[in-house]
Parts: sequence; C-alpha cells; structure tokens
Amino acid sequence: MHTKKILAMTISEKAIVDKSAKIHKSAKICDYVVIGPNVEIGAGSVIESHAIIKGPTKIGKNNHIYSFASIGGDPQDITYESSQESNLIIGNNNLIREFCTINRGTEKENSITRIGSDNLLMAYVHIAHDCKIGNNIIMTNNSSLAGHVKIEDCAILGGFTLVKQFCMIGKYAYIGMGCQINKDVPPYMIASYVQARIRGINVKGMRRSGFSSNAIASIKRAFKVVYRQSQGQLLDIALTKLEKSESDSPEVMQYIQFIRESKIGIMRGPIDE
Repeated sequence: MHTKKILAMTISEKAIVDKSAKIHKSAKICDYVVIGPNVEIGAGSVIESHAIIKGPTKIGKNNHIYSFASIGGDPQDITYESSQESNLIIGNNNLIREFCTINRGTEKENSITRIGSDNLLMAYVHIAHDCKIGNNIIMTNNSSLAGHVKIEDCAILGGFTLVKQFCMIGKYAYIGMGCQINKDVPPYMIASYVQARIRGINVKGMRRSGFSSNAIASIKRAFKVVYRQSQGQLLDIALTKLEKSESDSPEVMQYIQFIRESKIGIMRGPIDE
C-alpha cells in the first residue's frame, strides 16, 4: 500500500507548475518545485523540493531529480538569443543529485543537449549547452562539462574533473579526480594528473563490466601500438597496421574509429613527455 501511494501522482500545492507542462500521472512533484512551460516529465519520475525545470525540456521515465537542481536553463553562451530554438532531452532512470545544472542546446549543434539513461550525476555536476551524454555514466561531485562535449557509454569522471569544449571521452574510460581534459580520451583508457595524460588501460573497469580476457588483451595490444610503437611514426600508419592485426576484435575497431574521428586530437601519455 505504501508503494502504491508513492507511485500515485502527487503535485504539491506548494509547487509552481505551468499549465502547459505535461506531467505523467505517476510522477511526483514535491514542495516548492518550479516547472516552467514546455516541460514534459515521464512516468515514475520524482522531482524533489526546490528543483527548477525550464523548457523546452523532455524528461523520460523513472528519473529522480534532487533538491535545488536547475534543469533546462538557458545556454551559457553569449551568442544565444531567446528567439533561438533550444532543447534539453533526458532519458530514463537517471539520478540527478543536489545542485546539478544542465543547460539546453543552441543552434550551433542541432539545438539539443541530450542526456541518455541510467546515469548518476552527483552533486554540483554541470553539463553545458550542446553536450551529448550516453548511458550508464557516472559524473562525480563537481565535475563539469563545457559546451559541445560528448561522453560515451559507461565512462566515469572523478570529482572536480573539468572538460574543455568539443572534447570527447570514450566508452569505459576512467578520468581521475581533478583532471583538466583538453583532448579526446579514447575508449578504455585511464587519464590522470591535473594536466591530464593517459596513464594506462581501465582493466578493472573492463573486468567489472564483463569483458573477456581476450578483449582486454586486444586493447592492451592496441594501447601499445598507439602509445608506444607509434612514437616517431605517423599515427595513421600505426592505426592501419592495427586494423589488420586486430580485425577480429570489435573493441579495437571501436578504439580505432574513435581515434580516427577525433577532431581535436587524442590525449597522449607521459611516455611522450
């Protein structure tokens, strides 16, 4: 009975909800929440006290947004004008903790900031305009993304991580606490130090996620080619050789594709210092 009461829609009389907002009948809106126009909130989502949600914003199912979060605010971009199209789309089953800020997109990149599903955004996380966040990502307290950042599935960002505009972070990458990311971090890598460098492979993370020993071994070989054997030769030549030697490894093929698609260059390791 208690569970059924929680799942039944509750919009507090102390909340301020715009008439145009579309809130599912099983959502819960707590005291002093402010929900503006053009906001959609899906089934089972909970918005805790004092959170603010501005639109156009679409929030999926079973999200939990904690107190004092600011979701769907205007882009922090000096070229943004209120007449521009600007949207935020959030998937399902996300935990968005206290004081998180997530801004809508700009016309520079399809006018959308997009958050996937099953993510944990800890307190004081900031996600700026036009970011694209995948699924099963953990952003630890006070980690911040500048505009146009892309983070692929299952990456982890340590506390106080700062990511520069237009950077990409690949699948299953692990970013240590306090890193300043100014280049792309390929999948499966570990980055650490304040002026971040690639330190090695996220072997523990891959094992916990169920990767086979063969998959991990193939990434180890790819790492050696890119971060050791490619020294003194063109990276493209090294990647071409790697494509031939590891063609049966989907993990290595993803790794190579990520590097080839990098527009600002990949982060290098301490071995080239």
